[in-house]
Amino acid sequence: MSRPLSLALAQAPAAPVNDLGTFGAGLERLVRAHPQSQLFVYPELHLHDTGSAEPGEEAALIESMAEPLDGPTGRALAEMAGDLGVWLVPGSFFERGEDGQVYNTAVVYSPSGRRVGAYRKVFPWRPYERVAAGSEFVVLDLAGVGRLGLSICYDAWFPEASRHLAWMGAELILNLVKTPTSDRAQEVILARANAIVNQVFVASVNAAAPDGAGRSLLVDPQGRVRIESDSSESRVLTDVIDLDDVANARAYGTAAVTRPWQQFTEFADEIELPLYSGRIDPDRWGRAPVPEGAGARATPGAASRDGGLA
Repeated sequence: MSRPLSLALAQAPAAPVNDLGTFGAGLERLVRAHPQSQLFVYPELHLHDTGSAEPGEEAALIESMAEPLDGPTGRALAEMAGDLGVWLVPGSFFERGEDGQVYNTAVVYSPSGRRVGAYRKVFPWRPYERVAAGSEFVVLDLAGVGRLGLSICYDAWFPEASRHLAWMGAELILNLVKTPTSDRAQEVILARANAIVNQVFVASVNAAAPDGAGRSLLVDPQGRVRIESDSSESRVLTDVIDLDDVANARAYGTAAVTRPWQQFTEFADEIELPLYSGRIDPDRWGRAPVPEGAGARATPGAASRDGGLA
C-alpha cells in the first residue's frame, strides 16, 4: 500500500499587494502546467508583503492589510481552491484576530473551496516582526491522503515546534519562509535536521528574490533531500511523495538503524525536563490529541490505510 501526495512548491517573489486577480491568474497557470499536483504551496507573507517600508510605515501598512480569516481575501482564496479543485496553501498573511491583534497566519483551503486549517506563527522573529504570537500548534487531515503540520519561517529554529507537530501526527510539515538573509544556509540544514529527528517529510518553501534567498527544498523522513533549489530565482519544485514512508522509517529505522519514536516503553521511567517545568512521560510519548474534525487518534508510530492516523 502507498499514499501518494503530489505537490508543487512555488519559490516565488511576493505577490502584488491587494491584487488577488494577479495571484489567481498565476495560480491558474501553475495548476494548468502541473495538472497532476494536488497540493500547491507558497512562501510566508506571499500576499501581504511590506517590502522595504520603514518600521513606522510598516506598522501602518500591516494594520491596513490585516483582515479576518473569513474576510475578502480569505473568501477569494477559498473560491480559487474550489474552482481549481486543489489543496491550496497561499503562504501566510496578516490576520486580524477576534481579539483585535494582528497575527502572521498560514491558511489551508480544500478542493471543495473550504478553509480547513489556520495556524498563527508561534515564534515571530523578534524584535523585527511586530505581530502577536500564536499559542497553538496546528495539524490537519488532507482527506484520503494524510496529515499535514504547519509552521512559519522562524518556527523551524525551535525544535519543540516540529517535534510537537510530529507528536500530533503530522507526516508532512510545511515550513513557509521569507528569509532574504545569509542564515538561509542554516535553515536548509534545519529542514533536514527536523525531518531526521522526527522522521517526517519537511518542505521548506522560501520566497524568491528580491524578497527571499530561495534555496527551497523537500526532505524525506530519512533526511534525504528529494528536490531543492540552489538559487534565489523563481521556480516551482514538484514531486510525488509517499506518506507511508513516515511509518516505514519509524518501523524499520532511519538508515534501517535508528527508531527514536520507539525510545520509550511501558517500563521506562519519566525524565524531568527542568526547562519546561515538566517531564517526558513514556505513557504519553506515543499518544497525541485528535485534531478538531479528525476521525482517528493521532499516533506518531503508525498510519492507517484510510489516510488518517491510527
